[in-house]
Amino acid sequence: MKIIDIRKLSTTELTTESTKIREEIADLRRRMSSGEIQNVRLIRGKRKDLARMLTVLSEQLVKEAQ
Repeated sequence: MKIIDIRKLSTTELTTESTKIREEIADLRRRMSSGEIQNVRLIRGKRKDLARMLTVLSEQLVKEAQ
């Protein structure tokens, strides 16, 4: 997901999307350990998306607190 798209989301949407991505990461890890998935880059990409979302979420929360 692009950072431009992430910045358009509200705080509640960011929290729900981050929860979904965390579940996807856990599922990918389970599937990788069982041998279904060989591509580790999928997990890496999801983790980077999660980091982007959490960064924007923290920025928005700081703005709301001021």
